[in-house]
Amino acid sequence: MREQAQPIHNSAVLRATGAVSSQDIYLFHEGTHYNAYRFMGSHLTEENGEKGVRFTVWAPNALHVGLAADMNHWSGQTHSLYKIPESGLWSRFFAGITEGTFYKYDITGPDGTRFLKADPFAVRAELRPATASIVGSLNGYKWSDSTWRRKKREPYNRPINIYEIHLGTWRQKEDGSFYTYREIADLLVPYIQEMGYTHIEIMPLSEHPYDLSWGYQLTGYFALTSRYGCPQDFMYFVDQCHQAGIGVILDWVPAHFAKDAHGLRMFDGSPLFEYADPLTAEKPGWGTLTFDFGKPEVRSFLISNALFWMDVYHIDGLRVDAVTSMLRLDFEKEEGSFNRNAKGGIENEEAISLLQQLNETIFNDYPYALMMAEESSAWPGITRMTNEGGLGFNYKWNMGWMNDTLKYMETDFSERPRQHNLLTFPIYYAYSENFTLPLSHDEVVHGKKSLLDKMPGSYEQKFAGLRALLGYQMTSPGKKLLFMGGEFGQFIEWKDEEALDWFLLDYDSHRKLHRYTAALNHLYLREKALWEQDHTWEGYQWISPEDDAQSVISFVRKGRKGNGLIVLINFQPVQRMNYRIGVERPGSYMEIFNSDQEEFGGSGLVHTEVLRTVKVPWHGQKQSLELTLPPLGMVILKKITARRTAAAPQTAVAESSVKEKKTATKPRRRKPQ
Repeated sequence: MREQAQPIHNSAVLRATGAVSSQDIYLFHEGTHYNAYRFMGSHLTEENGEKGVRFTVWAPNALHVGLAADMNHWSGQTHSLYKIPESGLWSRFFAGITEGTFYKYDITGPDGTRFLKADPFAVRAELRPATASIVGSLNGYKWSDSTWRRKKREPYNRPINIYEIHLGTWRQKEDGSFYTYREIADLLVPYIQEMGYTHIEIMPLSEHPYDLSWGYQLTGYFALTSRYGCPQDFMYFVDQCHQAGIGVILDWVPAHFAKDAHGLRMFDGSPLFEYADPLTAEKPGWGTLTFDFGKPEVRSFLISNALFWMDVYHIDGLRVDAVTSMLRLDFEKEEGSFNRNAKGGIENEEAISLLQQLNETIFNDYPYALMMAEESSAWPGITRMTNEGGLGFNYKWNMGWMNDTLKYMETDFSERPRQHNLLTFPIYYAYSENFTLPLSHDEVVHGKKSLLDKMPGSYEQKFAGLRALLGYQMTSPGKKLLFMGGEFGQFIEWKDEEALDWFLLDYDSHRKLHRYTAALNHLYLREKALWEQDHTWEGYQWISPEDDAQSVISFVRKGRKGNGLIVLINFQPVQRMNYRIGVERPGSYMEIFNSDQEEFGGSGLVHTEVLRTVKVPWHGQKQSLELTLPPLGMVILKKITARRTAAAPQTAVAESSVKEKKTATKPRRRKPQ
């Protein structure tokens, strides 16, 4: 292990190329090595009968690369890697090095300056503030999620209700320390099942030096953060989720990386992973650097990283962060502080090409993966297929819906009639992409207030308003996402260093809101009309979008067999007596959900009786019915058969009053719209 440095001669080159194949080198430089992590980085292996570790790193402009570790007092001059000719790769096998060894690369840049860098492909890293890479193994865990992995989950006509979580602050131990991945799994999985979510989305878990970046400014893309344990611990976490029928989505950050000295910036003494031109490379608002999306080796790095999380950790999908910042060369920059493309436009054509290549590759290997773009502009074709000129994602966060909805919900009651279009306009573009409706972490930090505290009015009205907001989200077309704490009414915004205020569940209003969210989630799972036609106009029909004077909207959500739900939401703190709506299908209707139930914290203004249509034309229909709308309340009605009208039960919470016949549908691959 303590062998001396050797000059780079032909025999040394042969030793290096013997472990790194010419095919690996070719694909890496072509930008199509989608499993680059299998040969790059550090790998426990055996060569020539000796056990040790092979290290391989890309540093084409370096004059020298050595391995720095405790064994050589962190000077790599005595443990040189060999440069593979005309490849930009340095590689060498060191006998005797074992799992758990801390290391960095000792690099001499083109100007003769020496510096230490962490391994870009390392699968483990030291706990911050330490920054060394660790020789790690991804073996040793026995998965038990084969049944989950075999299932065909074409997502478009299925329920998707996501609980967004930051692992470090969901819960903490009494002393403020973190739970491990295993401990979190044992706490979180039963909670998700009880609450009725289908997926969790975890904020970034790649290694990052600064807690308050929340994982969005990375240094180790392949290194699972050691804050919560080792790779096998996280495998246990994902495995437990899958065995419980819960999907796992990971927040992924290909747009930029941190400037920390041990990271990717100026990796070999020159701009390597980032653009060489600072006007394109710099993200001044975030203090980070943009990847050079046109460089083939960077493409191999990023796409193989995306697949790495699915291959190794069985992740079900990625929420791709900050896509707008990738697409636009002028993102958050003034005129004159950015470069235009060759055509004079602001589109980063290299980023567009990379995202298309990424999605094509992911869906080739994982046809039912979730690839969700956090894209904040009106950029067209985010979820259109790449062969049609789109980016190829299958979902996009609907930031327009989120912004309009929260702006409306924060508006004082007296002003809401003049802001009614904020509720109705999002439907005009609701089917232009495959959307997810997010109420995410970004909306409850930096002085924006928590969801509960955004609501105007009295203490009771705030809770009623939040119930209405969550009901509006759940019944609107699109998949759903809610950030942790919103389900029980975290009263202050997210404290990104402390655990959620779980003690609030000791208080009646928060406990009842928690119960409401669970009941709403389970209703969503049961009622196909709320998700079966999320991405087609056939799944939505306005009853009345125009009642701005009373701040009421009413609409129908429809399943494939026409099993529709009538939804009415009153956004004013006054009840509406004898409220009439036009109904397409005459007959008897029952209230199956009401946000004003006493057990949810409401006033108890519910309908226990059957509601029957009359031949009074209304809203362009020949039939209509009357009901009372509770203040700041949502009511959901469902048509019932004649044989059920004689003894109608009260508003259902755990079970629908109408049992739908179960039908088996063969999964099929639907293209994004």
